[in-house]
Amino acid sequence: MGERSEHPRDAAASPARGVRMESATEGFVAHRNLLFTVAYEMLGSAADAEDVLQETWMRWAGVDHAAVQDERAYLVRIVTRQALTRLRTLRRRKESYVGPWLPEPLLTAPDVADDVELADSVSMAMLLVLETLSPTERAVFVLREVFGLEYDEIAEAVGKNPAAVRQIAHRARAHVAARRPREAVSPAEAQEAFEAFRRAIETGDLQRLLDTLAPDVVLLGDGGGVVQAVLHPVVGADPVAALMAGLGRFGATASLQPVQVNGYPALILRLDGAIDTVMAVRIDGGLVTGLYAVRNPEKLSRVERETTLRR
Repeated sequence: MGERSEHPRDAAASPARGVRMESATEGFVAHRNLLFTVAYEMLGSAADAEDVLQETWMRWAGVDHAAVQDERAYLVRIVTRQALTRLRTLRRRKESYVGPWLPEPLLTAPDVADDVELADSVSMAMLLVLETLSPTERAVFVLREVFGLEYDEIAEAVGKNPAAVRQIAHRARAHVAARRPREAVSPAEAQEAFEAFRRAIETGDLQRLLDTLAPDVVLLGDGGGVVQAVLHPVVGADPVAALMAGLGRFGATASLQPVQVNGYPALILRLDGAIDTVMAVRIDGGLVTGLYAVRNPEKLSRVERETTLRR
């Protein structure tokens, strides 16, 4: 038997489908960094954000793009819905997490720190505040306060009417405002305080360390039950300083690398060249008020390369 001839309609459809897929790909790629940032701010996990982007692409590829008037809004709507579904699953998973759960740290470019609102929204401190919101409150807050979507756009994304979204947004703003950093500092002041903290750790000078820490500083550790980490928050300058001074005792096998993580100064502790801990630093009023030490190996893969975040 001879080869089957292609049906004329299939032949005509094939190039047209190729053009549609090329257009879909271009639109997705153009907004990919934005979509990742939305998903990450909702989930606090880069790995889960990447999965959400895969799900978003699959749905986007099947859309009639000729009927889409605003690609950005449409894609944000898809990614929000997918992230909401995953967020509810993650909440159940976190209930059995060993020790404190911390967001997955991201090595970020200097331009993220230059966008004060974006840096604040992805900081470890803010992501932990967002964890205290309900999934819908978190989605509404992120879409409204960080990405500036209109209430009717957000309503479509979260499956509520605009009036309900306004109420949710008001409630979420009040909740977040009550838990924001106490005193904003300039990038220069934050960097100066961070450098003093880093030098104190490297020298192991306990008094210099105490001078950089707020009296009520809090240290959180995340080992995920995989590696050793503090299982409860360590509160107070004296116990935190004692732990930090111990980092200087690793000797020649250890190195402390200053980096930008989630838009703010942080330290990467390497032992024998391998990443052991990523420590994000929160600074208020010129003093270190929060330390977020991520040791869970599953959360450290993305600090080997820079992640681009966009609004």
